[in-house]
Amino acid sequence: MQSTSPVDQVSVIKAFAATLLAFVLIDGAWITFVAVPLFQRELGSLMRADPLLWPAAIFYLIYAAAVTLLVVLPSAREGRLAAAAWRGALLGLAAYGTFDLTNLAIVKGWTLLAALVDLGWGTVATVLAGSMGFWASRRRTASR
Repeated sequence: MQSTSPVDQVSVIKAFAATLLAFVLIDGAWITFVAVPLFQRELGSLMRADPLLWPAAIFYLIYAAAVTLLVVLPSAREGRLAAAAWRGALLGLAAYGTFDLTNLAIVKGWTLLAALVDLGWGTVATVLAGSMGFWASRRRTASR
């Protein structure tokens, strides 16, 4: 695919930082206000009383890097927000589908409702975070 817009190292760093920040903020709000109450009702005994934060932190770093490399940078090179949206939707569906559908298949007590709601959220969250990373990358490029 022909590159229509250069993406330099500063843009990559800004894209990663914006993607990570957006994902942590929107996912944090989602977890607090929707996921915890839903999962407590749906998955009760499977929930930890005190969640471990270090695995979540590692996930956010890995996932933000994947979104940056697979969604943001190719879309920024094309200069198309719509590309970031569809790539984000596809990655979110694949990543969250892997988690939720595998759990539905092998974890006794994992419910269809929890899987579908979380899968939908992961798709939307990845679109939003990827779009913010795209915006940050393009903003840096456009300001020169």
